[in-house]
Amino acid sequence: MNLADDSRLSLIGLYMERRADLLRFFTMRLRSPAAAEDLVQDIYVRLSGLEKPPDIQNPMAYLYRLGSNLMLDRLRGERRTANRDGAWLDSQTTRIGLQEISPEPSAEAAVAARQRLALLTEALKDLSPQTQRVFRMHKFEGLSHPEVAAAIGISRSAVEKHMMAALKHLLARLP
Repeated sequence: MNLADDSRLSLIGLYMERRADLLRFFTMRLRSPAAAEDLVQDIYVRLSGLEKPPDIQNPMAYLYRLGSNLMLDRLRGERRTANRDGAWLDSQTTRIGLQEISPEPSAEAAVAARQRLALLTEALKDLSPQTQRVFRMHKFEGLSHPEVAAAIGISRSAVEKHMMAALKHLLARLP
């Protein structure tokens, strides 16, 4: 064994003797026993990984300084993570004043929309097959009147008449 190993082992021995003191100290600082336990364990990991410990005048002060540095690193990392997550959340949400607006409809609105669609589909069955086809192509597939006319082989005026008939029928049938 060489001098570096002796120095490291004496630091680890001191750590083991004063582990409870370190734990109390960092629990008070972090206000979390679990976080303090993790931090004190990190001190041990750091000590056991030292190849050549520095020349230490006050080993106990060194342990507290090492723990404080690890604590500050952890707090800075948590702050960076919170800032990054907050920025991402802000970029993904819409707000009106302090109220967050969801891009998704509420469950009630989704159910109501499905019910309206079911009523619409039932009401469409009363129409002639050609009027149904024109309505579906225009409203569900998003084709313009001239595109529907070209696809079916009828005039644009006929498409407009079918749409008017379909809309008039649906307005009469739907609440």
